[in-house]
Amino acid sequence: MILVNKLIEVLKKNKIEFFTGVPDSILKNFSLYLEKLPKQMHVIATNEGLATSLGIGYYLSTKKIPCIYLQNSGLSNAINPLISIANKAVYSIPLFLMIGWRGSPKKFDEPQHNAKGKITTKLLKLLKIEYCILREEEDLKKLNKIIKTAKKNQSIVACLVEKNTLKFGQIINKKKEKNYIFRHEFIEEFLKLVPKKSKIISTTGFTSRELMDLRKKNKIKNGKDFYMVGGMGHSASVASGYALHSKKKIFCLDGDGSILMHMGALRTIGYLKKKNLSHILLNNNSHESVGGQPTSAFGIDFKKLCISLGYKNYFFINNKKNLKIKIKSFIKSKGPSFLEVKINNGSLKNLSRPKNLNKIKKNFMSTYD
Repeated sequence: MILVNKLIEVLKKNKIEFFTGVPDSILKNFSLYLEKLPKQMHVIATNEGLATSLGIGYYLSTKKIPCIYLQNSGLSNAINPLISIANKAVYSIPLFLMIGWRGSPKKFDEPQHNAKGKITTKLLKLLKIEYCILREEEDLKKLNKIIKTAKKNQSIVACLVEKNTLKFGQIINKKKEKNYIFRHEFIEEFLKLVPKKSKIISTTGFTSRELMDLRKKNKIKNGKDFYMVGGMGHSASVASGYALHSKKKIFCLDGDGSILMHMGALRTIGYLKKKNLSHILLNNNSHESVGGQPTSAFGIDFKKLCISLGYKNYFFINNKKNLKIKIKSFIKSKGPSFLEVKINNGSLKNLSRPKNLNKIKKNFMSTYD
């Protein structure tokens, strides 16, 4: 176990004062500390490549090493700027990566996390990024040493943080929620109304887990689901690829963090103009499943955005009033249609996780009786 304040002390001693990244549940307690910092010192990025680029810009401006935090599944998003810009063979820009190590060999995890966890150290070695592993307070000495190496060699370095390593040590007061609908309330009503032969692709995190549990609990057979257990930000593109080669009605259940991660997908949907594609944004301005850190979705006029990008229709829900009528209107509309649902943070308790992923895939791809 490592107290976050002890970790921060090491970073401060090494004059690391700027933080940017994509929230991760393993690094949740680290993120709680960062929430106190002003924008000048901390930026929650929409994806890991963007965070890396922000860090590069910071170094070019200040000559100081930035801290870029991410989960190991997001390392793939960061590889392009890490190799093409910051690499020692290119501009030799020193960066410090703090990586939540999901699926580490010593920790039980989900299939998608185990797959990336097994190759995380191999990827770092392939990228020629020197790293250390943080498990106990004693490991902070290794961290201090490796940051000094980055300064000396003008190189990229990293630390891997395992699950349940970082502890905060104080209670954080939860922000008061607005009187919006809850995610599970919308999903439950949506499942009852969705056409029987339709397909549903749901984004990572609580959305897929609630969709799966609500379907089982209520024994609803309308539609077939494909749960995006990984690949955050790609659910809309998967749905778009399906719609392009099928006449079936396809619904994408998306989140604000996911949409922001790869917003170009919205233009692809608008450009292709598939009438059978309907896109749902469950918007709580939050990375809820990894700790509730805020996204930058607040302030975006999604109506103007999606219409300008080529969507044909826009719908909006923020409470239970006329919920069934609004969902029916959205479902009946010819796409591409966009529905923004403003939701509170808060999920169903004891959510299960998708298992037997090949079975889920085959069921999704199967025809109806």
